[in-house]
Amino acid sequence: MKSQKQPSTFTLLRGYMGNKGALLPFSVTLSALGSLIGMIPFVCVWLIIRLLFTQGVTASGSEIVRYAWWAFGFSILFIVFYFTALMLSHLAAFRLERNLRYSAMQKAVRMPLGFFTKNTTGKMRKVIDDNAGIVHTFVAHQLPDLAGGVAVFAATFVLMFVFDWRFGLACLIPLVVAFAQFYMMMGRNYATTMQQYMTSLEAMNTEAVEYVRGIPVVKVFQQTVYSFKRFYDSIMGYNRWVKEYAASMRRSMSVYTVAINGFAFLLVPLAIILIAMGGNWQQVSLNLIFYALITPFFGQCIMKLMYVIDGYRQAGEAVMRIEAMTDEKQQLTTLRPLPMPTAYDIRFNDVSFRYDGAPKDALSHIDLLIPQGKTVALVGASGSGKTTLARLVARFWDAGRGEVSIGGVDAKQIHPDELMRHISFVFQNTELFKTSIRDNILYGKPDAMPEEIGRAIELAQCREIIDKLPGGLDTKIGTEGIYLSGGEQQRVALARAFLKDAPVVLLDEATAFADPENEQEIQRALRRLMRGKTVVMIAHRLTSVTDADTIVVMDEGRIAEQGTHPQLLQKEGVYRRMWDEYQQSVRWAIKKETKHA
Repeated sequence: MKSQKQPSTFTLLRGYMGNKGALLPFSVTLSALGSLIGMIPFVCVWLIIRLLFTQGVTASGSEIVRYAWWAFGFSILFIVFYFTALMLSHLAAFRLERNLRYSAMQKAVRMPLGFFTKNTTGKMRKVIDDNAGIVHTFVAHQLPDLAGGVAVFAATFVLMFVFDWRFGLACLIPLVVAFAQFYMMMGRNYATTMQQYMTSLEAMNTEAVEYVRGIPVVKVFQQTVYSFKRFYDSIMGYNRWVKEYAASMRRSMSVYTVAINGFAFLLVPLAIILIAMGGNWQQVSLNLIFYALITPFFGQCIMKLMYVIDGYRQAGEAVMRIEAMTDEKQQLTTLRPLPMPTAYDIRFNDVSFRYDGAPKDALSHIDLLIPQGKTVALVGASGSGKTTLARLVARFWDAGRGEVSIGGVDAKQIHPDELMRHISFVFQNTELFKTSIRDNILYGKPDAMPEEIGRAIELAQCREIIDKLPGGLDTKIGTEGIYLSGGEQQRVALARAFLKDAPVVLLDEATAFADPENEQEIQRALRRLMRGKTVVMIAHRLTSVTDADTIVVMDEGRIAEQGTHPQLLQKEGVYRRMWDEYQQSVRWAIKKETKHA
């Protein structure tokens, strides 16, 4: 079976331009015509020089003025043509950039929640926002420049042999050398080089965004050196790549620069030889001046071509990366959609799951029943599979093997949107939007009445927070308003969960970043939130799960043991050992040494 041919970069870009794509041919044509018109002033200058050279002081002043006005007029015409070409290309580029971002974000919002745990906000911003800007630059500037550069190069090449074929042949030598070096720099391996460049730049930008956003946590836990290491490593990785690439291009770029600017080193000696061999010194000198005026166009054209090829490869790589990140194959498929069940017990039936690229399963052969209205706590070491198990309930990902069911219905048969309406999340990393507190709470239930919001605020122990704010519920969060502490943010998130009033609740270290005062309030609110709900709770502090109906101990992706707190303490096992270690850590204290005289 033949593999499907990958569409060209131009085909991909044209698809995102919509009806504005029709402007691009006009832009390219105007740019080519404008660039040809832009050569005429140089010809006019040469005509003035020829007039002065041949007639001297007897040259007609009116003819010189006429040539000067022609040069001025064609310069203005060139500006008009080029400005119009860029205006048309920018209209197409802005539509392309808008559609590219809009399409990527439309696909992103349909991705499973696991997509956002794998792709950080910094990476998404780099891939979608920055790459869309790269594509815009290519279409708006470099495509018109390509048309103009090709037109000028062709015209210059023709003129090179029209005036004097001997000078034309001499000009071919540096051109051939320049193109040979151009091919060495921009040849077959350049596509791989561009991929490496984009990957290195993407990694550095991603780490930069994540580092800046995490500075508050870094300062709180005094982890500046360790948190900076990944950012520093990405910078040094990019630095090494750039230095190695620049060093590899050093010889080719040096030879190219000398060749493309070295026409005079051949033209001047040739002119001397031609005059010495009996040529008309005036005609030879005028031809030499003409070639001195037009040969710099070659350098400009080839440099534009280098930028266009570079931009074309970057644009192609940028579009591919955007489409790869938001590939619709990553979206969850809902087989034979069924309505949300009326019962909310959760069952894992021989469930196994492995992350993409991981060497082994994160979960292996999990069998577990969580009865409706009961609380199950998941405990275990980091990496034991607690979070993965809980998130399979909400279809962050779909189980690779086995079945996760809610109320007897396979979760794969429940549409993710419908499933989300019946599940509330309270995670350790609280996400609040840069808008008012009221709007943040209303995300739980957009059509909620004011009295419902008030009740959710009371249940989440948020009233004291809101009362001390200058704008109350309408106070904005973020740079345009105020900043909340980690515990305060968590209580606002709890108010959102109370307002949603979903029958299934997932709690993942909900008090991790709370100070002691906020933790007490959050624990009180959590007990109210869990009342009558089917709850899956993840916790590292074992004292917070002692009242759970069932405690499930995870160990390397498997269920090591389960039972109530008293039952698990009665037998030697993983939980008993974890509890003893936890109690020992609680009793730790720093003893003050007493000096005796």
